Amino acid sequence: MQVPLWLALIAVGYLGVKLIRPPWWLIAVLLLGGYLLADSVLAPVIDTAVK
Repeated sequence: MQVPLWLALIAVGYLGVKLIRPPWWLIAVLLLGGYLLADSVLAPVIDTAVK
């Protein structure tokens, strides 16, 4: 069974918010920061670090 990545991320995110209950501003900062870093000069460095 193969699950699409977007569906897995939504499920993990939903469970994380329900179980850990972080503040909403922290979720917004992490999402916005990740979006901005993905399109920045640091993207190749992050890509090699993740792989």
